[in-house]
Amino acid sequence: MQRKAYVPGIAVLLAAGLAACTGGSGSDGTAADPKPGGVSVSTPAAQPGKYRTLPEACAAVSHDSLDSLLPGIKQIADQDQREKAYEGQATLTYDTDRRVGCGWKVDSTDATDHLLVDFERVVSYDNAVSDDSRAQDVYATEETAANLPAPSDSATPSDTGTPTATSSATPSTSASSSASASTSAGASETPADLQPRKLSDLGDEAFLNDKLNSASSTAQQRTVTVVFRTSNVIVRIEYAEQPTASSGTPDSKEMQDRARNLAQKLVDRLND
Repeated sequence: MQRKAYVPGIAVLLAAGLAACTGGSGSDGTAADPKPGGVSVSTPAAQPGKYRTLPEACAAVSHDSLDSLLPGIKQIADQDQREKAYEGQATLTYDTDRRVGCGWKVDSTDATDHLLVDFERVVSYDNAVSDDSRAQDVYATEETAANLPAPSDSATPSDTGTPTATSSATPSTSASSSASASTSAGASETPADLQPRKLSDLGDEAFLNDKLNSASSTAQQRTVTVVFRTSNVIVRIEYAEQPTASSGTPDSKEMQDRARNLAQKLVDRLND
């Protein structure tokens, strides 16, 4: 008995199926694939940030810097205790690729000093937004929250009371203004160049904050904060001091200089 030939029939079905896949339409009537010769346009992904990792926070601050910021550390007689003080205490974080920190607290004969250093690597999960752009937004939010005084609030040569051609104040008005300015200056007790402000010489952008608070009924604590951004990494330094003497007040310039020196060293370390 002669067998029937099925191969041609199967070939026809396969050909029909391939034609349906390549030339068919979508369920809504639109073409499933671009027409021959069509150009597919794709938006390039935003650039990743410069930094892919973070330094080990507790090792990022040198012993020399800690000696300057925490004078009591050199007063610790026991060598093991002194080495432990240098090590600091790592901040608890859940993703060390994204955020790390370290804190130190040391007592001296004159004061208690605190230091906290925090590194944050900002990553954008939006292909249209670069890591740097996202980091700029995070930094800007933090700077706004610091509520820095406007640059015009700083003293300038024209604010020293020297008469100008455009001045139309009467003698009584001038006296009143001078008295008000004197009262304001006495209340702040902080020179203009030590007021909270933006810093133009640190990383891509930076600011400094300086606050004097009553830590207790008899003592005042000064806290100097420096925050800077370099590419997609934001670094925060918080440096606080509380004198042991009830009448003592931490020196603003000295603390700001120490915090800014540390910030510059951390910038250099990130750029190595």
